[in-house]
Amino acid sequence: MFDTFELEAFRLETLDDYSKSGSTDAYGAFLAGEAQPSDYNEAWVSELRSHTSKGKRIYRVHVLSRPLTPYLRFELGWGYRKNMTGGEEFFILDTTDRHNPLEGVPDFWLMDNLTPGVMNYSGDGAFLGADILPEERAGEFRAYRDTAMAHAVDFSEWWAKHGA
Repeated sequence: MFDTFELEAFRLETLDDYSKSGSTDAYGAFLAGEAQPSDYNEAWVSELRSHTSKGKRIYRVHVLSRPLTPYLRFELGWGYRKNMTGGEEFFILDTTDRHNPLEGVPDFWLMDNLTPGVMNYSGDGAFLGADILPEERAGEFRAYRDTAMAHAVDFSEWWAKHGA
């Protein structure tokens, strides 16, 4: 899906821990207090640039509450900040002091407003696979995206106030 989208790719993240889904060595380095390597996540950043340089939009909202888990400090502090250099946009829907308007909504990608892909994870953050849903379901996921964006704030603004 990611190689074929034409205009935009939206991602909703709802978990506090994806630590078994990749970057496990980097996460260990983060937990050990090591500095972020200059080439951290460079393959993904290059992939992002290959799309954003053509005017495609890649953006995501992470639904979370404070205090941040160690994994979220890693993902936001190392991952998001690095991925922004490739043109990806990030937003935070912080439910610390309010109701979650997307309670029960799964993680997903929505490609070009037409193709939803629900991301499945184990309880410990291991990626189990994706279910690509038919276009008939796209309206439901556009509504989730629109709700997320209506309640989210820009990541950089949020990070300046709440980041670790």
